[in-house]
Amino acid sequence: MRFLLAAALLGAAGLAQAAVQTREIPYQDADGKRLVGYYAYDDAVKGPVPGVVVVHEWWGLNDYAKRRARDLAALGYSALAIDMYGDGKNTEHPADAMAFMQAALKDPEAAAKRFDAGVGLLKLQPQTDKQRIAAIGYCFGGKVVLDAARRGEPLAGVASFHGALVTSTPATPGSVKTKILVEHGAADSMVTPQQVQDFKQEMDAAGASYEFVSIQGAKHGFTNPDADRLSHGEHGGPDIGYNKAADESSWADLQAFFKKIF
Repeated sequence: MRFLLAAALLGAAGLAQAAVQTREIPYQDADGKRLVGYYAYDDAVKGPVPGVVVVHEWWGLNDYAKRRARDLAALGYSALAIDMYGDGKNTEHPADAMAFMQAALKDPEAAAKRFDAGVGLLKLQPQTDKQRIAAIGYCFGGKVVLDAARRGEPLAGVASFHGALVTSTPATPGSVKTKILVEHGAADSMVTPQQVQDFKQEMDAAGASYEFVSIQGAKHGFTNPDADRLSHGEHGGPDIGYNKAADESSWADLQAFFKKIF
């Protein structure tokens, strides 16, 4: 009896110790730009598992992007929140966020190199199955992952949450090699109905495999619990807002999407 009790206690202790592990990893892109990634994995999961790159909102690599990496790790994935701005910088000031985003997007080739550097770093982690890599992005990050799909990145899939749909590098017939999921807020004032229509026409013309989910009543930023606070910040803010139901339904859609592509 004592032996069984001791074994049970030891087993419980082992379960308690298994948890999501995180660490920051400095790295560089092909141009030598210093970047800082935030890596998360569950140490209870054995063997290489699918990897997921997380691309931050226009605010930069903040706590929200890192939390999403942890959420993915808790689901059993090897997750890396990458840095598209450099030095892991982030802000809550809309003017700074706009400047950071515009600087990151002014050269599509440089942006692609930063994304590729993040994918490369994720593949270097021993927990990652290098043959099964996906990418998800929020707001600015949604555009980043969609642009990766447009240029033919060899990924299992990409998912955009309240992401920008416009691009300077549109897909061409046959260029999209990966499956696409778009979770869009129907009440998003930062993405026009014309942009939605243009995106769908672009994907159809390219022969892309994509799913476009329009969520009624959801604004831009609907997955981020900080959106309401940031929209009324001391500096003024964009027209964004958190929507719990939309957050939960889009996350469920992502999990179903991953089950299909992995």
